[in-house]
Amino acid sequence: MIRPCHSRGALKESLTIWMLGDGKPGHENQSLGLIDAIGRIVPCSVHRISLAGSRGLFTRVGTAVATSAGFPKPDLIVSAGHSTHLSLLWLARKHDASSIVLMRPSLPMGWFDLCIIPEHDLPDGSSRSNVILTRGALNRVALPEKTARGGKMLLIGGPSASHGWDGEQLVSALAEISTHGTWQLTDSRRTPEGFLKEVRERLPAIEIFPHTETSPDWLPQKLAAADEVWVTEDSVSMIYEALSSGGRVGLLPMPVTRPDSRVLKGIGMLVAGKFLTTFAGWRTSRQLDSPPSVLREADRCARRVVSYLSS
Repeated sequence: MIRPCHSRGALKESLTIWMLGDGKPGHENQSLGLIDAIGRIVPCSVHRISLAGSRGLFTRVGTAVATSAGFPKPDLIVSAGHSTHLSLLWLARKHDASSIVLMRPSLPMGWFDLCIIPEHDLPDGSSRSNVILTRGALNRVALPEKTARGGKMLLIGGPSASHGWDGEQLVSALAEISTHGTWQLTDSRRTPEGFLKEVRERLPAIEIFPHTETSPDWLPQKLAAADEVWVTEDSVSMIYEALSSGGRVGLLPMPVTRPDSRVLKGIGMLVAGKFLTTFAGWRTSRQLDSPPSVLREADRCARRVVSYLSS
């Protein structure tokens, strides 16, 4: 049986972190969200290893070993995405570093030092001491200090395993929401081609920022200053990014194709807890609920990681 390999003790004045990425922005943003939060506690140097384009388990391991040659010895290695798991374990044992995997791993959880997993992926919970359950996926959104909030954001996803697409319904909702104030809209990789053009033609007052033309830091910075954010209900990652911003968050309606989805049940719990306001609810009151608290899951997990490394 493979056992976790970790190097712990008195926490160093600074940490060396290696991050394994699979090239998928959603996965890499989770890793970076945790690393950013650790960096707010203790100084860190970060070295990135990309496995994007590598196919086959041992080819990926070889890529990881070759890319990391010459890097300083890591204290911990972080990754998200099934294709990174074997390389994460290989490097952690080779360098006597702590292994941290984000999302439910494809390999046994006991093989990793820490597993940070959204609670909707483990609906029955976990008694494992190396498992940290989170509300949604981690992200890079950080609360600004004493910054005036006034931005208005529209975040558009697309067809998914749990939702379909109705562009006409969505444009109508955007038209109703954006009648007052200055609104900025961005899309995602799943947004159907042609939708942004339609919004430009029918709702010219909305400023559009295609995701292909923005930097990785653009959305976290915009959300940190936003007072009001609307997200299509298919995009779980953007919903949790918005909830981490401290702003008020509304859900843009999308056709549901899998009402029994665990993700949808999790979103339903957020609506019931008044973290989110549905479009139908907003149409009645014309107000978004202020969430009862801000989801600072990356910071909470970072504190757990630092405590683990210190023990």
